[in-house]
Amino acid sequence: MENTINSKERVIVAGVSHKQVDFDYTMEELGSLVEANNMEVADVIKQNVDSVSAKTYFGLGKVTEIKQIANADDVTTIVLNDELTPSQIRNLEKETKLSFMDRTELILQVFSNRAHTRQAKLQVEIAKLQYQLPRIHPSGNPLDQQSASGGLANRGAGETKLELDRRVIRKRITYLKDQLKTVDKTINVQSRRRTNTSLPLVSLVGYTNAGKSTTMNGLLNFNKEDSDDRKVFEKDMLFATLDTSVRKIDLEDNTSFLLSDTVGFVSKLPHNLIESFKTTLKEAKDADLLVQVIDVSDEHWKNMLEVTENTLREVGVTGKPMIYAFNKADLKPDQVFPTIEGDNIYYSALDNSSIQKLVELIKLKLFSGYKTVDLLIPYDQQKITEQLLKNAQIISKEFTNDGSLLKANLSPEELERYEKFVQVNA
Repeated sequence: MENTINSKERVIVAGVSHKQVDFDYTMEELGSLVEANNMEVADVIKQNVDSVSAKTYFGLGKVTEIKQIANADDVTTIVLNDELTPSQIRNLEKETKLSFMDRTELILQVFSNRAHTRQAKLQVEIAKLQYQLPRIHPSGNPLDQQSASGGLANRGAGETKLELDRRVIRKRITYLKDQLKTVDKTINVQSRRRTNTSLPLVSLVGYTNAGKSTTMNGLLNFNKEDSDDRKVFEKDMLFATLDTSVRKIDLEDNTSFLLSDTVGFVSKLPHNLIESFKTTLKEAKDADLLVQVIDVSDEHWKNMLEVTENTLREVGVTGKPMIYAFNKADLKPDQVFPTIEGDNIYYSALDNSSIQKLVELIKLKLFSGYKTVDLLIPYDQQKITEQLLKNAQIISKEFTNDGSLLKANLSPEELERYEKFVQVNA
């Protein structure tokens, strides 16, 4: 009965420090990732040494200790804090008769469980297969052991099966990449509204569970035509969503911008996963302004900020104007909020006055170069009027004998494009 009630698998989390300054933090995060994967931490084992063993990751004495603790805790799975080589995993399993999962495999499992869109599912499956490819070996498949010939004949059969498995995985990866290209093309067509519109794009980026989705929903509350079905999913968990969401924000003063929410980051994010998610992070790459959401209540927020900025650089997002949005300021007793200090804002995504301040800062950063002008569009050029009404920030419109008279707040690029229609003496 007890096993039915508590269905979570109990695991031990373990790691080697090997001169990592943020080792304790990454171990804590590993525990959070375990919980995000619907597992329970039974024990934590650390080894403080300057380097890992090339053969077994841990020193042999620690390997024996892990085996004893696992047997005492009735645990069969050990989750490790680094990505291990295939031989290290095999040697550990051979020495202990336990199952080992490294950090990369754990993150891939969490991402796999969170992927909902076709794009995210393809990206995660590609990353998983790329991770598995070098880790396939003959002893991993019971069919390799079924030849009655024994000796060299059996070994040869195993090697043939190994190459067959690898070939199947490579073909699957190629197929999935082709599928992903097709999906990406569709998404690119859908997002041409971004390139065909003059509306600026603001992209929320940051560490997982920092409050990006809550911030986005808070900003949507300021939308003059707000609707609950436009809200994005939010939950207090790592990687609550992997899918990029884009919403148009129309404010009461007729200023508008596009807002995107992107996948969160985590330390030691697998390289293959970063490569796969480059397309998902395209909105951040195309953004006019980044808002990096930081959980200021977490003592490790500086590590999180560094990981975010390193990951952004890795996917090619550089040189973008950025607001540093220090969220969850309400959880710090000594922090006054909402307050703005240059490009920094201290706020709570659950507080309306905080979101109002964030809106003010976004508008300041986005629209400082904009100018309000009157435009007179002749009736024989109504396509221009339609373009402006659809894409520009229109304050008012009037139909006169000479054409459509629009009062609009235009960017420097728009002013140049529509210069001949501007009424100088209006």
